[in-house]
Amino acid sequence: MTSALLSPGAADALLFDLGRVVINIDFEKALACWAGHAGCTPADIAARFVRDDAYRHHEVGKISDAAYFESLRASLGIPLSDDQFLEGWNAIFAGEMPDIDALLARAAKHLPLYAFSNTNAAHVAHFPSVYADVLAHFREVFFSSSIGLRKPDAAAYQHVINAIGVPASRIVFFDDLAENIEGARAVGIHAVHVKSTADIAEALAALGI
Repeated sequence: MTSALLSPGAADALLFDLGRVVINIDFEKALACWAGHAGCTPADIAARFVRDDAYRHHEVGKISDAAYFESLRASLGIPLSDDQFLEGWNAIFAGEMPDIDALLARAAKHLPLYAFSNTNAAHVAHFPSVYADVLAHFREVFFSSSIGLRKPDAAAYQHVINAIGVPASRIVFFDDLAENIEGARAVGIHAVHVKSTADIAEALAALGI
């Protein structure tokens, strides 16, 4: 759904993805960190990194950080310690998206804000120490590793809808991935595909915010 289809009074709650919507992500930083510890180049391991079953299981809390790092040891072929993997894993966060703090502050004066992120326990532990200010705009943040469900599965959206307590049709959701936008729309949520912070600003303006 584009902002042209939104109008003042069309929403009772706003739901935001975190990565590349609120917080910038640069996965190259993880590869550079790991390669530095392993004594190779990032290109040596980039092609071997895949979002496999272990990755997805990590995101829904089925396996621990240590178990996931063990899988990376095998798939990337680098004998790093858990602490070294964690260092790179948390290095991917590259600051807040441009102007997002001001937009969230303004929006929060009009509607309750929530966030829903596919992420893992290591990142959940890392966020509060670095992004406490911008996360404070949200009444609740739903992490896939905490609820055991991840986007774009319908059950994940339904869990969030139920927790927010308003009809799906009264929620506007912002995400950068097309598959997550499609998943949200499939359960009746209004969804805005975010390619830059300007898309959020445009949608908020359409909502009269």
